[in-house]
Amino acid sequence: MAARRLKNVPESGTVKIANIVSKLRHEGADIVSFSMGEPDFPTPDNITQACVASLNDHFTHYTPSAGIPELRKAVAAKAREINGIPCTDANVLITPTKQAIFMAALAMIDEGDEVILPDPTWGTYEACVRLVGGVPKLVTLDESTEFRMTPEKVSEAISSRTRMIFINSPANPTGSVLTEADVEGIADLAVDRDLWVLSDEVYERVVFEGKHVSIASLPGMFDRTITVNGVSKTYAMTGWRLGWAIAPTPIFKALNTLQTHSITCCTSFVQKAGVEALNGPQDSVDRMVQEFKARRDLIMDLMDEIPTLNCPEPKGAFYLFPSYDQSISSEDMAAYLLEKAHVAVTPGSAFGPAGEKHIRISYACSRQDIVEGMGRIKEALAKL
Repeated sequence: MAARRLKNVPESGTVKIANIVSKLRHEGADIVSFSMGEPDFPTPDNITQACVASLNDHFTHYTPSAGIPELRKAVAAKAREINGIPCTDANVLITPTKQAIFMAALAMIDEGDEVILPDPTWGTYEACVRLVGGVPKLVTLDESTEFRMTPEKVSEAISSRTRMIFINSPANPTGSVLTEADVEGIADLAVDRDLWVLSDEVYERVVFEGKHVSIASLPGMFDRTITVNGVSKTYAMTGWRLGWAIAPTPIFKALNTLQTHSITCCTSFVQKAGVEALNGPQDSVDRMVQEFKARRDLIMDLMDEIPTLNCPEPKGAFYLFPSYDQSISSEDMAAYLLEKAHVAVTPGSAFGPAGEKHIRISYACSRQDIVEGMGRIKEALAKL
């Protein structure tokens, strides 16, 4: 039997659907997949070539646990210049983004500590909190505030046992973007109540309206924030498994200790690719974001033709989180669309209780797939 700590941790809803899609496609089924948050663009050639060059130079051994110096410096420079985070390379730990979140939970949360999470939210946050003995405190979000995690809702959730607040903007699964006032209000609460913040900013470059604000850039917040980010979404590098955490010195040391006892270090030649991603040309990022915006506009127009779906227009990332009128569970709805329409979506319940009666649609796929998939959904829902 597995350890008791796993009892209340379900498998990832997004990965579960992706595995089913992979199996069906292997069997010859024509599936349009809206299930995975994975850009369909190739990794830019300059990044790939930097990796190949490092392999040809036999850069294939261990690196320092915190990452190679040139990548840590590149991350710190980017964080200072673009995000306004007052860090140095000594605050940067190179690690896969998901690993950064898990290690942050291990480093900061004790048994019984409450951690405020948005609901709906990416399921890994709650899983990490539960695995380390923390207590998730869900803040219910809805369409009335475009699924934004407002300071007012966060304030209502704070108790004497609250240790940490998780924020994610732009957000998975809703595509919501916190306003500057939202971020400032959450920062004020963290300072006033002596709380820590984990800020997941992996979608920060994929913003269509509004602007991204890093909470660690605000007065008094660098010393109480762990900022996690990575190359997966910005540079179409999901399979490279490369990211980072930026943290004040005492927390950086704790995270680095955990890294030395887990993965030791990130893959050496992938780190060289990361240097090129951050320091090289950024025109591919701009083109990708423009294309995502065009896909957002296209899929919103197509959704407007489906009377039983309703969704506020997302301002970032590459997800829709529409509600539907039919009286079936989101898991049954996802199963129905997969069976009858051969379209894969993720059930909203995979993202928390507030996600029920919703589905997540990722438009990180071609415009052709968007038109075909939404047409199939329209036809299938008309039959319910």
